[in-house]
Amino acid sequence: MSGKERAQGGRESRDPRDRGPRPPQPPQEQASTGHEERMVPEPDYGLDSYRGHGRLKDRVALITGADSGIGRAVALAFAREGADVAIGYYENEDDARESARVVEAAGRKAIMVAADIGDDAQAKALVERTVQRLGRVDILVNNAAKQGKAVERFEDIDAARVEATFRTNIISMFHLVRHALPHMAKGSSIINVASIQAYKPSAVILDYASTKGAIVTFTKGLAQELIQRGIRVNCVAPGPVWTPLVVQSFSAEQNAEFGKDSPMGRPAQPAELAPAFVFLASDEASYVNGEVLGVTGGKPLG
Repeated sequence: MSGKERAQGGRESRDPRDRGPRPPQPPQEQASTGHEERMVPEPDYGLDSYRGHGRLKDRVALITGADSGIGRAVALAFAREGADVAIGYYENEDDARESARVVEAAGRKAIMVAADIGDDAQAKALVERTVQRLGRVDILVNNAAKQGKAVERFEDIDAARVEATFRTNIISMFHLVRHALPHMAKGSSIINVASIQAYKPSAVILDYASTKGAIVTFTKGLAQELIQRGIRVNCVAPGPVWTPLVVQSFSAEQNAEFGKDSPMGRPAQPAELAPAFVFLASDEASYVNGEVLGVTGGKPLG
């Protein structure tokens, strides 16, 4: 037994810095829609660790971008807390099928709906399919995001990219909330996903960072109105997280060192984000409204 283990009474280390692999990761890079199963190491979304406590029993959650990364971790956690889950995704059907599998393995209903949520008609269809199959929407998680390749010069972020990023990341939230509200009762919850980028923007992905700042404003403004209807609106702002969004956006060399500059010395795993979403969706957060919950490993918001 090592000295470290003896000091902890024989227990494995509970140091949060040891929860996930530390950089360097193997150099890797993927196309514009990354696949989780191709990442090395594969992200930990809580399959072997998350334990539910019935905090979302018999609720219905619609999660965008639930095929991989943070979205998959949240889908799994919600299911193990007792919720049925609509898995919104764009292109990666194989990843979405795996998310549906783990929801069903938890004993809950799962549906998969492909949609380009930046398009109003498709966003409406996603909500309508959820209601048709699962009955209503109790929790809406606006998680899906588009993040382009890191650029060398500002001019490389062209008009088409800016428009596509804003459609997916923030305009879609206007669509989805508008269409979901008629199906949400008092006690429902909306959770948006911003980023440390809203507060410490990187010029190389400035279109993405700008949408995350808009999401913070959207959350705080929407919360003021919807609480009058008994619906809470909050936001989670992750720091560096090991997801397909990373390997599709940066070079292989950058990905090998991703998260090293965190105070933790590593990126978060998606499983470490999921409890924040469970808290905000549950009745335990009944007096939490219009807030941004940072899960950044110590990087300050603001």
